[in-house]
Amino acid sequence: MLMNFRIFTVNHQKISSLHMNNMCCCKIIASLKRLKPNIPVGRNYGSLPGLIENDIKSLRSIINPPIAKIRNIGIMAHIDAGKTTTTERILYYSGYTRSLGDVDDGDTVTDFMAQERERGITIQSAAVTFDWKGYRINLIDTPGHVDFTLEVERCLRVLDGAVAVFDASAGVEAQTLTVWRQADKHKIPRICFLNKMDKTGASFNYSVETIREKLKAKPLLLQLPIGEAKTFRGVVDVVSKEKLIWNPNSDDGKDFERKPLLEMNDPELLKKTIEARNTLIEQLQTAIHRVTLAQTAVPVLCGSALKNKGVQPLLDAITMYLPSPEERNYEFLQWYKDDLCALAFKVLHDKQRGPLVFMRIYSGTIKSQLAIHNINGNCTERISRLLLPFADQHIEIPSLTAGNIALTVGLKRTVTGDTIVSSKSSALAAARRAKREGEKDRKNREVETLLLAGVEVPEPVFFCTIEPPSVAKQPDLDHALKCLQREDPSLKVRLDPDSGQTVLCGMGELHIEIIHDRIKREYGLDTYLGPLQVAYRETILSAVRVTDTLDKTLGDKQHLVTVDLEVKPTQSSSVTPVIEYAEDISEDILKTSQEAIENGIHMACLQGPLLGSPVQDVTVTLHSLITHPGTSTTMISACVSRCIQKALKKADKQVLEPLMNLEVTVTREYLSPVLADLAQRRGNIQEIQTRQDNRVVIGFVPLAEIMGYSTVLRTLTSGSATFALELSTYQAMNPQDQRTLLNQRSGSTKVF
Repeated sequence: MLMNFRIFTVNHQKISSLHMNNMCCCKIIASLKRLKPNIPVGRNYGSLPGLIENDIKSLRSIINPPIAKIRNIGIMAHIDAGKTTTTERILYYSGYTRSLGDVDDGDTVTDFMAQERERGITIQSAAVTFDWKGYRINLIDTPGHVDFTLEVERCLRVLDGAVAVFDASAGVEAQTLTVWRQADKHKIPRICFLNKMDKTGASFNYSVETIREKLKAKPLLLQLPIGEAKTFRGVVDVVSKEKLIWNPNSDDGKDFERKPLLEMNDPELLKKTIEARNTLIEQLQTAIHRVTLAQTAVPVLCGSALKNKGVQPLLDAITMYLPSPEERNYEFLQWYKDDLCALAFKVLHDKQRGPLVFMRIYSGTIKSQLAIHNINGNCTERISRLLLPFADQHIEIPSLTAGNIALTVGLKRTVTGDTIVSSKSSALAAARRAKREGEKDRKNREVETLLLAGVEVPEPVFFCTIEPPSVAKQPDLDHALKCLQREDPSLKVRLDPDSGQTVLCGMGELHIEIIHDRIKREYGLDTYLGPLQVAYRETILSAVRVTDTLDKTLGDKQHLVTVDLEVKPTQSSSVTPVIEYAEDISEDILKTSQEAIENGIHMACLQGPLLGSPVQDVTVTLHSLITHPGTSTTMISACVSRCIQKALKKADKQVLEPLMNLEVTVTREYLSPVLADLAQRRGNIQEIQTRQDNRVVIGFVPLAEIMGYSTVLRTLTSGSATFALELSTYQAMNPQDQRTLLNQRSGSTKVF
């Protein structure tokens, strides 16, 4: 049996002295086909260039560096642009791994889930901590697949900078636009790395132009490539006018040299370099750092992570041009002074240690055995242990200061998006400071509550039923789904009130497939999934006013409620109902019954009259509410809900279907069959772009028509085409398609 040994030693000492956690002494290589002859399969974490072979670099080398020396960055990109390979090289050159992992071989550090290694894609974000030339870098490798967009969103929320990785043969792609918009939303300074410069069809100029045209960003060319595709062998540093040439005989890319760029050797390259340098002449390192932070421009570098070229200069650029935590402006920090303020942005479940909560520390210090207060949950918990993250392996540490990313053990109730402070009194003191300032400057309820902005969770677009292997296993399934929901807020679980079945709602086919696989592998449950269905929504096209009375006697107590309300279409799109109150609704009624009224409205809008789908784009106006003394709030909610349902049934109704942005990259010879197929799928083609030798079809297509599309596209194009999907909006179905859908669904379980 072949074993994969991970050896950990520091300063000729055994790693046990470092109290490393969750380290596998050995791992069985899953597939013998992945093994390369005469190449050792061990992954060793990890050596510094120039150190004795058995020495490795310790994660303890800089536990609490000065905040100016910290960089919190993310790696983001379209799927298959080379994020994980770039991260793997970064860890190798910084001295934390002893061998270069490969996505195809399934042995990279950050893609440690079984599902990631089998599919060769990143599914969940992974955090690693390392240092480079005296700087502490907390790096998060994020997914590129659209089904896992939330993973990118919640990581960017807590980062100070990002590296956007591009496939140099494709430039800006569909998911590149998505992650770039997410970074814009959080005002994240960025560096661009044009990867895969060695790939056939790679074009530096084309990629830069797509950054300028599609991302509306101003590229600062800090490097130029020396050759492209097969001739790529290094880069020119535009600022220093030096060539960085990698030794073609070097297996790991550590061996490269800097040479001055001389006219006698490379007159044409020198000319191009001088032209590029002239645009940077007044924007050298300090100025480049400043414009990067201001997000008025983005530094552009290039290389090939797979061929081990260009990664060390990228690391230098991260430390020189991306911001430290103290260079980011977080207004809320002034209220906390030096007290603890942190944001929980990710939760993982560990079978031995329980929930592991990732936190970004904005101020103060976190220590093991520290009691903390969760403002969102209004509860106090204790951190039993504090860890420094390194993918799926962690080091236990005593404390961590502001600006860092920590991994905590022992928090049972904390979830993604929770604000963490040292105590309730600390939160109240900060609230008083904010309130005093608010009275001088502005009245802002959000500032007074001192809740850090959480993470926006997108609504699921697919759903299916899930059943345990037996009734006796239902509690085990409920537990598994509860844990997975805490890890992944984009996963929604509901109970079908008619059939009693558990309904699983997710962001896409791959998302639900991964959840199903994790339930089997991690919780040992062979569950059964029902057919995958599209999550439709409903709305109304006309206004209806309805009155309803609920009269019930429970025991010797009478509950009597009369409700008069109106439902009508909203002027602008709104996922939740817009609630209004007529002028003659008294303050006393709102004071005693407003929560019950709004609960009833929201409950009624969860299930529309056509498919049982959520109702959106609706305004509800309450005209009157008459209650008998002693009537419970539960009865008020029930009456309001029943009245809403009656109104929805009377109104003209409309089914809304999810419409997807679609981008298909295909060679010219297969363009016609792809277009013909999309026409049959109710596709709406917006434009056809040229990308090198390929054609890029951009358009919209209903989600219901695109299920299983990957298999069809592979058949149509002999496996040469790729596509990307992203939810655009919900659109009204035309009458004929709506009738067909309702006929198909008649007699079947209603949709959620």
